Amino acid sequence: MTSLNTTNAPDAAPRSIDASTLKTWEDNHDDLMIVDVRSGAEFDSLHILGSYHVPLAMLSEHAEEFAAKMGTRVVLVCQSGNRAEQARKHLDAVGRAGVSVLSGGVPAYAAAGGNVIRGRGRGRGPWALERQVRMAAGSLVLAGVLGSKFVSPKLGLIAGGIGAGLTFSAATNSCAMGQVLSKMPWNRSANEPTAHQALQSLSAGV
Repeated sequence: MTSLNTTNAPDAAPRSIDASTLKTWEDNHDDLMIVDVRSGAEFDSLHILGSYHVPLAMLSEHAEEFAAKMGTRVVLVCQSGNRAEQARKHLDAVGRAGVSVLSGGVPAYAAAGGNVIRGRGRGRGPWALERQVRMAAGSLVLAGVLGSKFVSPKLGLIAGGIGAGLTFSAATNSCAMGQVLSKMPWNRSANEPTAHQALQSLSAGV
């Protein structure tokens, strides 16, 4: 088991920071490491200049290894902040404290005038994962309600199951549907790193 040195994290690092704070940190801290935990397609569409790409599923599976490779001042980013917060909890569970989450995600940082890289074909790429989850959940609930009325009352259980799943997701701040959708072909990228490549990239940045 890898022994992590959590004392190298900045003292009293806030759990959540806004875009203006991140921009200030970029200007004043050479030890800053920005880690993007979104899907490959989202990262390719828009990401913060100099950020490292480590998809949430990959980070959660290899949390201890990634924690050991991270620098002293780490900010996790995603589309809104939800997945980044999940990633922070995974790191915290293996002893890597002092990690911050960007509130509002990459779009908020871009809107604040931060340095971002936009992919080609902007606007024609896949939806953000959170939007895909809302569409999938809403479609399943609608299908269950209509199916229970016109096909079989038992199909109403679909809507109940989705409702229970969303309740559990909110209570635990997790999303099984999002994890499944993130592995779909349209959410992946030809440039998406393997765990080994992502670890090497972080090592080079420390």
